[in-house]
Amino acid sequence: MKDVSRVAVVGGGVIGLSVAWALGEAGFRVVLVDPEPGRGASWVAGGMLAPVTESWPGEDDVLALGAASLGLWPAFAERLGQTGGDPGLRTHGTLALALDSADVGTLAVLAEYLSAQGREVERLTGRELRALEPSLGPRVRSGLSVPGDLAVDNRSLLIALRDACDRVGVGFLPAAAKAVRPGGVEVGDSTVECDVAVIAAGAWSRTLHPALETVTRPVKGEILRLRARPGALPIPTRTIRAHVESRPVYLVPRADGELVLGATQYEAGYDTEVTVGGVRDLLADAEQVLPGIAEYALAECAAGLRAGSRDNLPLVGWLEPGVLAATGHHRNGLLLAPGTAASVVAMLRDGAEPDPAADPARFLSTGGRTR
Repeated sequence: MKDVSRVAVVGGGVIGLSVAWALGEAGFRVVLVDPEPGRGASWVAGGMLAPVTESWPGEDDVLALGAASLGLWPAFAERLGQTGGDPGLRTHGTLALALDSADVGTLAVLAEYLSAQGREVERLTGRELRALEPSLGPRVRSGLSVPGDLAVDNRSLLIALRDACDRVGVGFLPAAAKAVRPGGVEVGDSTVECDVAVIAAGAWSRTLHPALETVTRPVKGEILRLRARPGALPIPTRTIRAHVESRPVYLVPRADGELVLGATQYEAGYDTEVTVGGVRDLLADAEQVLPGIAEYALAECAAGLRAGSRDNLPLVGWLEPGVLAATGHHRNGLLLAPGTAASVVAMLRDGAEPDPAADPARFLSTGGRTR
């Protein structure tokens, strides 16, 4: 895009930091506006990079976007490790598990869909799964091995991205944006002037521009962080995704011996309090999958707000001349960070078109795309 040198990125989660770093590397003058960069929903994420095990029939575009961004992750992590720090990419793969007959049927539907899409999955019995991960409980009946679905340490990633941004000259303005318009970002009583503003404020993006008000929403999710104590069974090597009486639960190992546990999802506005019921349900379901966690320490309980969209696809593209959206990633913010950053750079540097599946034009009342 011609005559763009100054870019303001609004939002300092994984999407905002990734976009700012990529733009800084590409030679743009970038300022990132966020009162607390590197926190928010990205700080309490599970860290799964799992487009295959997250997929479902009818969501072909979600799978395609996720798979494309996953393909960028190894090089993204390597480059980040050389610039900002090790993001903790784990390449051990993912196991998707079923504990009762209904859950077995759900996994069978997923396996058939993935096979039709040409995705690599292997069906395993409960015995075969316990041979891979001995800490799995006896109620696990069957599952899928998905070696291509990875995981990352979200907190190491955010720290590394912040350092990488510093190294390429990204400026940080620790303030909350009030509104975004062509030519500037309103912050308090002043305006951050820019040629292009990128809205990457996650669940708060809808408050910054009228085009996002009705197409994005906050979706609450709770996570627990568990720590294996001396004498307890070790944490699994692979990411574990399970259905327990049709309720999803995931367990993501960390290199430091912690295990991130999550999968609650609520439409609760901007409520970020952790509920007793959410903690109870997560622990009860996870204990069915890994009985040994009863001996673990409960290290942290937290809740974050994902940015959902109407169709579970992100919004990455022009809202109006001078204003870009990079939001609405829902459960896939970490997964889609490299792809989103690359798309934003291509649009600003090369004049590339947005990916049709993610283009906000699908929701704009004019039905058109403008720059």
